[in-house]
Amino acid sequence: MLFKKSLLVLCVFFLFSKANAQEFKLGKVSVAELQEKEHPKDSSAVAAILFKKGETRFEYSDIEGFVMITKVQTRIKIYKKDGNEWANHEVRYYLGNKISENVLFSDAITYNLVDGKIEKSKLKSDGLFDQKINKYWGQKKIAMPNVKEGSIIEFEYTIRSKNIGSFRNWDFQTSIPVNYSEYKTYIPEYFVYNANQKGFISPKVTVEKSNGSFIINSKERTSEGSGLSAVTNTVFSSDKIDFLETRTTYLEENLPAMKEEVYVNNTDNYTSSISFELSMTKYPNQPLKMYSTDWKSVVKTIYEYDDFGPELNKTGYFENDINTLIKGLNTPEEKVAAIFNFVKTNVKWNSFKGYSCDDGVKKAYKDKTGNVAEINLMLTSMLRFAGLTADPVLISTRDNGIAFFPNRTAFNYVIAAVETPEGLILLDATEKYAEPNILPLRDINWIGRLIRKDGTSTEVDLMPKQISKVVSNVNIVLNSNGTIDGKIRRQFVNYKAFEFRKENILTAKDTYVEQLEHQNNNIEINDYSRENEVDLSKPIVEVFSFKDNKDIENINGKIYISPLLFLVTKENPFKQEVRDYPVDFGYPLQNKFNINIEIPEGYIVESMPVVMNIATAENMGSFKYVIGNSGNKIQVLITKEINVPIVSADYYEIIKTFYQQMVDKQNEKIVLKKI
Repeated sequence: MLFKKSLLVLCVFFLFSKANAQEFKLGKVSVAELQEKEHPKDSSAVAAILFKKGETRFEYSDIEGFVMITKVQTRIKIYKKDGNEWANHEVRYYLGNKISENVLFSDAITYNLVDGKIEKSKLKSDGLFDQKINKYWGQKKIAMPNVKEGSIIEFEYTIRSKNIGSFRNWDFQTSIPVNYSEYKTYIPEYFVYNANQKGFISPKVTVEKSNGSFIINSKERTSEGSGLSAVTNTVFSSDKIDFLETRTTYLEENLPAMKEEVYVNNTDNYTSSISFELSMTKYPNQPLKMYSTDWKSVVKTIYEYDDFGPELNKTGYFENDINTLIKGLNTPEEKVAAIFNFVKTNVKWNSFKGYSCDDGVKKAYKDKTGNVAEINLMLTSMLRFAGLTADPVLISTRDNGIAFFPNRTAFNYVIAAVETPEGLILLDATEKYAEPNILPLRDINWIGRLIRKDGTSTEVDLMPKQISKVVSNVNIVLNSNGTIDGKIRRQFVNYKAFEFRKENILTAKDTYVEQLEHQNNNIEINDYSRENEVDLSKPIVEVFSFKDNKDIENINGKIYISPLLFLVTKENPFKQEVRDYPVDFGYPLQNKFNINIEIPEGYIVESMPVVMNIATAENMGSFKYVIGNSGNKIQVLITKEINVPIVSADYYEIIKTFYQQMVDKQNEKIVLKKI
């Protein structure tokens, strides 16, 4: 009897579990899924991937040979209005003739719960878009219909690719929670791939061996008889080829969303994902063929591309112009500056990235516009023509992620470098306000690879060494009526100057002043002026007078004021208890304030903050706060320095504490009392 009861309970539990378990199959959306109001493990989630399943197989045809087929099925739950963006999905595909790809979306449906019943809205042709990005890449995109809070969307897409050199990256994590992510590969014994995993969460991996086969069809012509009586016959035959196939499953469940944190390079660098790069082919009765297994072979392959290396050898289109430009210039620095400025001025970037030329350097020079490769390979070629040791440097931009593993797709950008006895001069002519060794922020992404003419390559540290500064001289006059009159002179150096010019030079002065007032507690700004806007060799300087009545407190006859006024940092940007990602400041920086305060007649200093001088471990940062009083004058010197561009997550608690100490000190008040 007890056994029967136990069996009954077990059966009921099994049936209940089966009824409530999610089926990872398109078309099997449940009412319970549609009724769910928030993600059970992350109430802040705007959406969640309920499941994502993918597989990559190989098919063989007599015409194309081996073709890679990747199929992906996805189901997404929308919890909040902000999650509606997940109703749009895009897949890129390669347009090259020899290894072209095509993408097909199918089974794209939006599900909603209407009066207790499941309502389906199928994707129609007006929600499917095919866009050409450039001559190499196209993009298929879907915009799902009838999406709102509570909707579930699902779709499938298939990529058919002749490019067996690398798989599409499989990301297990993303910016929303992922309940279930599964990726399977079916790889014939003829191919060996390097599988590269990154992220803090590793998938569960299972490997199985199985037998596979494909058919090779052939035809043979034979002749019977001779002379005019000869008869030609065509004999068709089929051969079945058996092979061993490796089936690998990568599985992860209940993955948290990748949360954005301050001072993070690119969260994709730390996302759990896997990528594959072909390292070897071993076809029957043929010798082994090795592919990109290290950086040396990767860069050699790229350099030999028709739209890369050969473009560096073209000089006829610019020789007369460069000869005229460098006439009378003697030092390498003069030549670098002149040629760099010439390219920046004469050829505009069309916003396309990549290390391959599109229409070529000659056409870009003629049309005065080109992609990254055309501009910076042209620059490299001109520098070589001028007698300088110049070479291209392959990099991966911040939005593309860090190039962790040797493969041709790790890079998506190219800049120029000039070798000098003092070190490398790095150049990117796509940005008008860039300077030698002041690259656009998108380029500053750990490590690049310099390729020399002889085919050798070397690692290049892209992270800036020189310190970038903002130096502010502030004169403040405190009025007894609770108002402040002041004047500020700010100087921006290196990256701070580059960023200021890029963000603000094209903005009308009146508009900029309005923005500056709004950003600084709605102060009133007068007499605004700016120096060295276009002279990149000098720091950019801005000067303005201001009136302020919000950053001073008058309580019971006493005046309370922070020396930094509206420039004070009010809260610590580092709020997380723990952090998984490195802290990426981009470049070493210094903020320095020289402050002179004139106190109103009839008042004296009752109390002031005490002096502070602190530094972190490993000399990552330092903070100095010096204050003094003489008569009716108060002088304050505040200096904050971050000496390294990247701080390991291991030092997060140190940086967090360091910032909290700075914030607390900056917010301390000077107290004045009436005599």
